[in-house]
Amino acid sequence: MAAIEQAILTWIHLVSAAIWVGGSLFIGIVFSPLLKTMTNSLQERMQIMIRVGKRFNKIAVPALIIMMATGLYNSHLILGKPNILFETSYGQFLIIKIILVIILIIIYAVHVRVIRKDVEEKIMSNQMSEPEIQKLRKKIIILGEITVVLSLVILFLASLLDAGVWYSLNNYF
Repeated sequence: MAAIEQAILTWIHLVSAAIWVGGSLFIGIVFSPLLKTMTNSLQERMQIMIRVGKRFNKIAVPALIIMMATGLYNSHLILGKPNILFETSYGQFLIIKIILVIILIIIYAVHVRVIRKDVEEKIMSNQMSEPEIQKLRKKIIILGEITVVLSLVILFLASLLDAGVWYSLNNYF
């Protein structure tokens, strides 16, 4: 692959990561606390968060898919050589990263599943009690925090892979 093609692929991967992680951090650190100042009603805050979450998912899910596809493509040489995968620090970091991505996808799927269509409709039509909303909110916050932390750890592993663990591969290429 030519250097410009690799640069473009890496850029696409990084933009996707910025959308996924940056958007998640923005929602958790900026938007959610600001929402508390906009309304005291937990019901209204949940309704707004559902709308924001649905809108965010329209760009975040494709970004996550693109990030996984470009990451797999970037790793295809290593993934095809088990000795590199298991005998080098690069390969070991890559395995850890792949496992964390799989865990991230599972946690995110559970996060999305918690607000399934029927639950969403109850919230949007004011048919859910305050204690039920509070319980649901706690689950969503915990799952969201786990998603963000996992995403940040995966980014850190990506920077390790990019920064210097590559030296151990020189004997194989």
